[in-house]
Amino acid sequence: MTPTLRVARAIAAKDLRVEWRSRVVTNQVLPFSALVMVLFAFALDDDGITERVAPGLVWLAVLFSLVVLVSRSYAVETADGALDQLRSSGVEPAGIFFGKAIALAVQLLVLQAVLAGLAVVLYRASIGAEGLALFASAALLATVGLASVGTLYGGLAAGVRGRETLLPLLVLPVLAPVLIGATRCTESAFGVEGVETSDGWPWLGLLAIFAVLFSVFGAFAYGPLIDE
Repeated sequence: MTPTLRVARAIAAKDLRVEWRSRVVTNQVLPFSALVMVLFAFALDDDGITERVAPGLVWLAVLFSLVVLVSRSYAVETADGALDQLRSSGVEPAGIFFGKAIALAVQLLVLQAVLAGLAVVLYRASIGAEGLALFASAALLATVGLASVGTLYGGLAAGVRGRETLLPLLVLPVLAPVLIGATRCTESAFGVEGVETSDGWPWLGLLAIFAVLFSVFGAFAYGPLIDE
């Protein structure tokens, strides 16, 4: 196993262990995301409208939750100077990037599964076997992009005063292609307004390009960014 993979595995295990002990996802992020979905359901208050907008609401809730998760992850790292100690110890920056991205991706996948279930219950969305395969593929590719961007910009904002407000301004505009592609795939998976499931598969290409682009860019840029 290469040093980068060893570092990535160790960092991912550490972040997931911290989450397992703190229960931030289960005690804070999941209730927050569920509340967003419920409030939208009450605000729209129309079965036809909620069914049409359900895919977009799922991914908006994911994006909002991403900001919370990234802020929490880097708050832990910067509270006692752990991130600075990792860099000064000569640890491969790409390993830190991939490790934190993997841990964030695992948490996002759990969140997306819960939110998709809520969309089916609250917004009366329906999904078949082919639609489920499309949604799972879109969720996987979108998660890679979300985790890569969140990890990269989270590291950039980690040492900046006011990072809680800066992070959404950095992350959300960059993630517009993921929001569009994932929403279109989910619309096809749910069959919104008669859209065929086959119409959603081409959007996976956009998600794949974005995921590869930011994974590669993040691995090379992460070290210089956190050094600054």
